[in-house]
Amino acid sequence: MIIDLKFEGKYVVVAGGGSEGYRKTLSFLDAGSRVLVISRTFSSGIRKLYQMKRIDLIKTEIKEVGQFINHLSPKPSVLVAATNDRDLNVQLAKHAKEAGCMVYVVDNPSVSDFIFPALAKIGDVRIAISTNGKSPAMARVLRQRIERTITQEDLLQIKLQNYARAILRQRIFDQKVRKKALYKIIKDDRINRLLKEGKFDEAQGIAMKILERFWIDDESYKGPSAVAS
Repeated sequence: MIIDLKFEGKYVVVAGGGSEGYRKTLSFLDAGSRVLVISRTFSSGIRKLYQMKRIDLIKTEIKEVGQFINHLSPKPSVLVAATNDRDLNVQLAKHAKEAGCMVYVVDNPSVSDFIFPALAKIGDVRIAISTNGKSPAMARVLRQRIERTITQEDLLQIKLQNYARAILRQRIFDQKVRKKALYKIIKDDRINRLLKEGKFDEAQGIAMKILERFWIDDESYKGPSAVAS
């Protein structure tokens, strides 16, 4: 089961300043998290993020793990164990969980509270691909394959659907009717042709005519037919 957790505004501590720590730091920054990276050394990528004032750094060696976790203030929502010491990562996970933190261990998915699936990102589309840790390489290959299949037409259809949904929620109570109207727009050949040609405004005009027919015919209609585009 893949769940998209909301990390926006959450405080995340990454233990480890190498390449894995850098990649996970980027992921949490992309999610809108506040990130502190703790390590003896830092990769050039980590240092650059710090220079850009996107993250905080503490240069130190983690020795007494329990004491290290207890002295973290404020307590992080998530601790990422990304050091090059497998045993240290396990200890970090153990004590962080005892302190009530969610945990991700880069080299030990079995003790992690969640996974990082390969994430295909095209416009507003996010598609997670997971092989349950069996083949991260194949997850990346599948991600790239999926990214190539999403077209500009698909992205414009998402924009159009968002526009249509907002109008339908204001005017029609019946969810089944709203769903039927949205699928009517998705399947309309004229709209699809116009979106393929990049003519969003014209496609939007046809979509509006489709919506008008639905709320005029539907008993749950709850407003005037005139809608500002």
